[in-house]
Amino acid sequence: MPKQNLKKLAVILHDLAVTALAIWLVFVVRFEGAQLIEHLRYLPRFLPFFAAYAGLVYWLFSLYRSKWRFASLPDLSNIVKAVSVLTVTLLVVDYVLVAPNFYGAFYFGKISIALYWLVQVALLGGPRLAYRYFKYARSRTSAVREACLPALLLGRGVEIEMVIRAMEAGTMRRLRPAGILSPRPDDLGQSIRGVPVLGLLGDIERVAGEAIEHGEAYRRIVATPSALLPEAQPEKWLARTRKLALPISRIDSLGEGVRDTEVAPLEIEDLLVRSTVAIDRERLGSFLKGKRVIVTGGGGSIGSEICLRCAAFGAAELLVVESSEPALFQITEQLSVQAPDTAISGVLADVRDRERIMPLFAGFRPDIVIHAAALKHVPYLEADWSEGIKTNIFGSVNVTDATVAAGARTFVLISTDKAIEPVSMLGATKRFAEIYAQSRDAELAADSGIRLVAVRFGNVLGSAGSVVPKFKAQIARGGPVTVTSPEMIRYFMTIREACDLVLTAASHARSGETQAERAAVYVLKMGQPMRIMDLAERMIRLAGFEPGEDIEIIVSGVRPGERLNEILFARDEPMAETGLDGVMAAKPIFAGRARIEAWLAQLQAAVKANDQAAAHAVLDEAIPDFSRRASKRPDAPAPPSSQPAAASRH
Repeated sequence: MPKQNLKKLAVILHDLAVTALAIWLVFVVRFEGAQLIEHLRYLPRFLPFFAAYAGLVYWLFSLYRSKWRFASLPDLSNIVKAVSVLTVTLLVVDYVLVAPNFYGAFYFGKISIALYWLVQVALLGGPRLAYRYFKYARSRTSAVREACLPALLLGRGVEIEMVIRAMEAGTMRRLRPAGILSPRPDDLGQSIRGVPVLGLLGDIERVAGEAIEHGEAYRRIVATPSALLPEAQPEKWLARTRKLALPISRIDSLGEGVRDTEVAPLEIEDLLVRSTVAIDRERLGSFLKGKRVIVTGGGGSIGSEICLRCAAFGAAELLVVESSEPALFQITEQLSVQAPDTAISGVLADVRDRERIMPLFAGFRPDIVIHAAALKHVPYLEADWSEGIKTNIFGSVNVTDATVAAGARTFVLISTDKAIEPVSMLGATKRFAEIYAQSRDAELAADSGIRLVAVRFGNVLGSAGSVVPKFKAQIARGGPVTVTSPEMIRYFMTIREACDLVLTAASHARSGETQAERAAVYVLKMGQPMRIMDLAERMIRLAGFEPGEDIEIIVSGVRPGERLNEILFARDEPMAETGLDGVMAAKPIFAGRARIEAWLAQLQAAVKANDQAAAHAVLDEAIPDFSRRASKRPDAPAPPSSQPAAASRH
């Protein structure tokens, strides 16, 4: 029997034993002499049935789901509820059944029943709290013995209390709470789980200096989400920490509660856009748990995070398809550490290679395919237009066909908001890939349960090709920071939020909506758009500098294929309701399969002949609102030399 099952069995036997013990103790305390002997004589007839009934009540109130080392007020509340049900049962049985029909008098009586409630709560709750205190005391002793690093905690009381509990439980290893700074003046002079609140967030430099004077210098700063909110003015306290040269971490919780609380290095992008959508973790768990998943482009910024999220939500097997050997090595190594319960495999493969992709998918037999492999850097695709067609169109066709042939249930194409009324080759190639997926989805709708959908979203903070890493590098060099236009506006999301919403959209595609409501394109709600100029100025301030004084901002000009504003839906796309927070949808607009196949043949011929005009003619016909602008010129300018040396992948 597995160790976990043995522990659960031991808990069940303990609870049944203390239930019997509680009844016996009540009789011993309540009765004496002949009365006690008489009550104990009838006990063997009553106790086995009552213990079995009590075990069922304990199971209904979830007494066996939580570990004793994490016993808390909700667990104590469940114990009180369960014992109250047992007490009411005793009262009903004693007064309605036993007294008038069998015993001729009250077997328990009101005083004994009230005493039973107190004794039973103590015997069930006491050992749990004692075990938790034992683990807590041992972890604190272990922390001192292992010379854990003293940490200064930043944030509000509720979050700080959870972080301290995680440190005590050993979840956040090698750290111990040594002091607290709060954004609220009301917290001053108080302590949380024995750790004192030493000041406000703006006092960080003073508090750290005092600790050094007392020979107990802090070695780490840990910021909870409340310390990073705009009202906490993180720019100010971050500027003061520059002199301290202390590593700053943020709380990165993969799930709910103490056991899932982890820390990660604080990045500037964590402060730029705050997540506003509550992710339905149960929905994602039921969608992914036990599934076989393929992620193409799994070594890219979006693809790698999707791999991590699929594993976090219980995917049984995960196949990472990647054309870059270093990227594949990095993500598979990371998954092997962070996802020990998921079978991870990685393959070097290019989505352009149909002869490689088709048998690869057929051999793995996926339930879910997430197609994140793509070329996405706008200036490069304007210059190297044929490469965009090969990867974003023909690569997507290959993956779509391989998914259908392998019998997968769900296919998700990672698309972009640039696919709506596209003005660039990136947008046009992505929109064509959407059209193909929609066509196959409609074709298979009648006789197959497979869903093929696309998910559009905008810029992702910190992803490859994003403006944020570029600004960070320019700020680190002392400037200048280059902005293409003061009027440039973009939507931004964090990588984690974008990937969770992609999976949420995929789960909606499997939710069994009617054909009339069938959505083909999902669009993530990305909040309020942000001016790139404002983004640059805030990043400079978060780094502790003043824009225009310490670091200069230069306007470099709009690049080929770029537009000033992004849009979410095309004018003629009919909307569809999802009922999900953070996810919108559109009903399909696509051409017939025969027409699409003809376009693909013409594109293939144009690429082979290096005929850019012919390729654009096909895209113009397939996507009527494709505005070609500079991208239609055969002599489209090359990307600026300050950009990366190769096109980025999702």
